[in-house]
Amino acid sequence: MLRTSVFGCLLAVVFGGLLQSQLNGADRPNVLIIYTDDQGTLDANCYGSDDLITPNFDRLAETGVRFTQMYSPSAICSASRAGLLTGRFPARAGVPSNVSSTKGVAGMPTEEVTMAELFQQNGYRTGHVGKWHLGFTEPTMPNAQGFLSSFGHMGGCIDNYSHFFYWQGPNRHDLWRDGTEIWQDGEYFGDSMVNECQRLITDWKEEPFFIYWAINWPHYPLQGAAKWRKEYTDLPHPRREYAAFVSSLDERIGLVVDHLERLGLRDNTIIVLQSDHGHSVEERTHFGGGNPGPYRGAKGCLFEGGIRVPSIVSWPKRIPKGEVREQMAVGCDWFPTLAEYAGIDKPDHRLDGKSLVKVIADESNPTPHDSLYWQLGKGKNAQWVIRKGPWKLLGNPNDRREPKSITPADKLFLANLNEDKTESANLATKYPEVVTELVNLQQEYFAEIDD
Repeated sequence: MLRTSVFGCLLAVVFGGLLQSQLNGADRPNVLIIYTDDQGTLDANCYGSDDLITPNFDRLAETGVRFTQMYSPSAICSASRAGLLTGRFPARAGVPSNVSSTKGVAGMPTEEVTMAELFQQNGYRTGHVGKWHLGFTEPTMPNAQGFLSSFGHMGGCIDNYSHFFYWQGPNRHDLWRDGTEIWQDGEYFGDSMVNECQRLITDWKEEPFFIYWAINWPHYPLQGAAKWRKEYTDLPHPRREYAAFVSSLDERIGLVVDHLERLGLRDNTIIVLQSDHGHSVEERTHFGGGNPGPYRGAKGCLFEGGIRVPSIVSWPKRIPKGEVREQMAVGCDWFPTLAEYAGIDKPDHRLDGKSLVKVIADESNPTPHDSLYWQLGKGKNAQWVIRKGPWKLLGNPNDRREPKSITPADKLFLANLNEDKTESANLATKYPEVVTELVNLQQEYFAEIDD
């Protein structure tokens, strides 16, 4: 009788442990990261644009926290994505500049640990949808970087109907599912991405999932849906083409959020919505269209207009709703933040990102960063930035919108963002002691990353 009772107690303990494990797993939050592309600092209604229609950006801001001083990890596509997915400054993650869009060329070093790898190792289903741009070899494509499922293009951008690489040819078709090339000629890529997101959510609704939706919009080519092109006919060129693409983006985000709501998953799904960097002024995007507001610069440079981005996090079950955070943050911070929300231990190696959990919970909590570092490119002529407190020091700066505004005297460009967020005047000669302090800090960052 005693042995039977002991056996029964053991069964109860084991069964109870399994049940508790299942309950904990079911209660863990889902994660959906929506990473837009080339979206200007103010390009949503909730950020101040009065000529756009973005009800779903606004809807997520109303059900979450909106950042006003969120920085992208870099001012270009590949580097920004490396910083987001690894939680490390892009130069430390081995991607200081753009990765080639050519098949057979490797990208981010395979020893880097991605968020997808971390979440997959901790019981999450992991999916990539949309743009990759971090390598075009089997070891550096999404399925070898922690994603159980992958659908999208490996290079920098594609035509949204033919799915060919946009600006170079010939014969560079770029649409893939789990490492195998597929063809969907004539199907609007935005709708295909929505279908894929909805499919993954439906298939994985009974277990926690991590989905990285890198939607390559409003990046060129500016191919907004017909209804939105008609809506914006009265705006000047190229704002009207850009605006149509932003609203096409916003509408499709809404379709995926609606799907989460229909399945009863919205309350326990963390949605992060953020741009990879500022708007483009390249010829391929008609030299502009985006709205950086008062901020100087654009994509490809480290002035505020290149790296200060729209950023919203929404998790109805847990975090505040309709609130704004002005603390300094960077896209690398989402790695430790989401890991903490999910109850996952961070990797043992160095992360540059810091958890924003306390900042999101309470506006009175300070930024977790004493300083931030950006490095765009390699070598002595790389662009770099040190941000500490209100001070921002740029090395080898470039202004893509007004390149002639940079002179040889601006090789070191100092700004105080509390006094002048437009970065219009170089204060380097006025505050040499600040320049010395920040140059020394930059050299420390550069040396440790180079090692």
